[in-house]
Amino acid sequence: MDVTPATSRRVSAKAQLALDEVRMAALAAFTARSMKTERPVPFGSSIYHTKTGEMLLQTLNAVAKENDPSSHAEVKAIRLATKKRKSPSLAGYTLYTTCEPCPMCMSTVLWAGLDRVVYGATIEDASNHCNQIHIHAVEVAERSDMACKVVGPVLRAQCYALFTHPNMLRAFSTWTTRKTKFKTKSQK
Repeated sequence: MDVTPATSRRVSAKAQLALDEVRMAALAAFTARSMKTERPVPFGSSIYHTKTGEMLLQTLNAVAKENDPSSHAEVKAIRLATKKRKSPSLAGYTLYTTCEPCPMCMSTVLWAGLDRVVYGATIEDASNHCNQIHIHAVEVAERSDMACKVVGPVLRAQCYALFTHPNMLRAFSTWTTRKTKFKTKSQK
């Protein structure tokens, strides 16, 4: 069988998807461990070297723990990774995240120069449980001067299961960003 460049790319794209699924499953399992804690979170992130596949780190959302609204899993992972590498650049790395990055997180991804972002659950999935800014990660990437490939959803059902875990559903009721129905002035 002849292997043309197009066939080679398809094989490599298939292999990349399989690798992305393995890494996302590992991240979902890591994040699921938080369901047994006092402060469960459905948002986890990990950073891998794009070429070698070596994991640099993984972390969870720490907004409540740190009283910092910017301590989303993706931003926290990027902060820790740049400190660990002693460089503001994460070129050559891929970020995996259990939920599609919000505009703040995706902007941080772009400023850090990550090669790729691979996400599980979507912004719409998260919006079922907590407030979201409805601008997709790919749109943020497309409107910037920086290049970053956005891939997802990958293992969406497995990642969304983090949001619907009974302990997480209880925890959402205590979040200040929980999903509530707002009444307009005319409805009051």
